[in-house]
Amino acid sequence: MNPTILQVLFEPQVKLPIDSEYYWQLLNEIETSKIHTQILFLMKKNGRFVDTPAFFQQVINEKFQSVFYQNILIKSQTNLVLREFEQIGLDVIPLKGTLFSEEQFGHLGARPTSDIDLLIKASDMDQAIESVKQLGYKQKEKQIPNHFHTSFIKYLPESKIPLTVELHWDILKKDTANLEITEFWEEGYLINDSLHVKQLSDYHLFYTICLHGWRHNMDSLKYFIDIIQLLINLDIDFERLLADANRHKTKKRIIRTLSIVYEQLPILHSLKVFPYYIPTLFNKRNSTINKYVDFIDYSFLSFDSAKHSIIELCNWFHPQK
Repeated sequence: MNPTILQVLFEPQVKLPIDSEYYWQLLNEIETSKIHTQILFLMKKNGRFVDTPAFFQQVINEKFQSVFYQNILIKSQTNLVLREFEQIGLDVIPLKGTLFSEEQFGHLGARPTSDIDLLIKASDMDQAIESVKQLGYKQKEKQIPNHFHTSFIKYLPESKIPLTVELHWDILKKDTANLEITEFWEEGYLINDSLHVKQLSDYHLFYTICLHGWRHNMDSLKYFIDIIQLLINLDIDFERLLADANRHKTKKRIIRTLSIVYEQLPILHSLKVFPYYIPTLFNKRNSTINKYVDFIDYSFLSFDSAKHSIIELCNWFHPQK
């Protein structure tokens, strides 16, 4: 049986196949999730990239160049926004983005970034919106009640696709969780010599990335790679995580997300035991009926309270415009 992408990346003892058909199939999976650069850097890290066919290496290297140039552009634009907020004394925390790529994957181009996500205090949103508009960004959409971010776009001479800035005042909808975003601010720390630009603590970075993966129902390998990379890089206190998640009414979401990750890469059990692991239907998504069961479980049953499930059900049938 041929190894999965996650095994190729994180299990060096797994033998690489030699047939070219395997690598063409691998490229199709990589293209679906847009994870070319993670493949490049993680396979180079474990010394496996040189053992792959020349056509595979060529495709991956070409994709890396385009991602790298895009990330250079986005980092430059991110720094412009952050400098503006620093100058006007506005507290801000970059979410994911190029900083995440550099710190957790070791290179600016090691993880693709398509937009700029910034966490702003709710009380500062009006000022933040005005500052972003002064930098040439136009509001992409009206703010949705009970949502947690709003988007702005700007067309740049260097790109045919507009750059998006998302201003977040939270990371989950208030009506389906009791998340205390102030705790994320309190443990954040200042970047370099800044007085207002902060970075999430390692613990809250992991928490955020898990919730981000859940929000997308783990529908791309990039969410798996992000979480696994953090499990390898960071010392996560699972007891604290589940205690906080219990208070925040996100416990089912965290357990579901990490259980899916551990199920797809069982070697993680020997790396760091997740005591709350629950077997999932994820491996059986190719079955039509299990796809529906999984969708219902994700959409309506991965909430800690019946009230939150009912609210989400109502939102699904009557979405806010």
